[in-house]
Amino acid sequence: MPEGPEIRRAADKVESVLKDTPLEKVEFGLAPLIPYARQLEGERVLNMETLGKALITHFSNALSMYSHNQLYGVWHTCKRNNIPDTKRQLRVGLHTASHSAILYSASDISIWPTQTIHEHPFLQRVGPDVLNNAVTEVQVLKRLRSKAFNNRALSALYLDQRFMAGLGNYLRSEILFAAGVHPSLKPSQLNDEKLSALAHHTLAICKRSYETGGYTVYTELREVLEAQGNSYEGTRFMVFDREEQPCRVCATPIRRQTSNGRRLYWCSQCQTK
Repeated sequence: MPEGPEIRRAADKVESVLKDTPLEKVEFGLAPLIPYARQLEGERVLNMETLGKALITHFSNALSMYSHNQLYGVWHTCKRNNIPDTKRQLRVGLHTASHSAILYSASDISIWPTQTIHEHPFLQRVGPDVLNNAVTEVQVLKRLRSKAFNNRALSALYLDQRFMAGLGNYLRSEILFAAGVHPSLKPSQLNDEKLSALAHHTLAICKRSYETGGYTVYTELREVLEAQGNSYEGTRFMVFDREEQPCRVCATPIRRQTSNGRRLYWCSQCQTK
């Protein structure tokens, strides 16, 4: 499932072809949404807001669209006369005179008045967005120390959207490794130095992944790995999907386990208990 950085990049892509341009045609592939198509034609997309893995499209007529890609949803952008030939099911089609943005295969989509969109049940449950520039390390640290989260294993906490929206499986492994924290530990078991490191890397790793198109390794190491001829997948992560490969820091073989039903990778030397 896409994580916060991938959803934000999808929003950027759609904004780049639609923002502030009148919609000539609007299509919906879900019956409850079809009546809204005529209301949105002629309107403009003002901006696209992300909150974790949810995307909110704000229109100029005070309506907003909530969408969640879930496992199979994907946004595609193209020239208006170059719609892809695909077996995927169209869920949303937003077309200007020159471009189209199409959401395929997603099923969790609804239209709301903009003033009440944040009453959506999912949006009410999630925590601060990891890519929101207004969110600070101090706020993350406060959440780690809070009664709601400080006594939960980090392996579970870093998949919980109520803690921080936008976290996910590869980010979990990469953040915990960068902070040098064992996945089984709880925030309540960490000293101030480790908690501060964890708060810092929670934001820094997510931002790096967003800005670089999915890389969580730091830039200098990435350049070295690419110069050695490594592929994108062989370069982008420090530990995720690198089972039995040498740790990029200490050369200890990376371990893999299943935690909360998802793959988790860690280094037994860099992330001791």
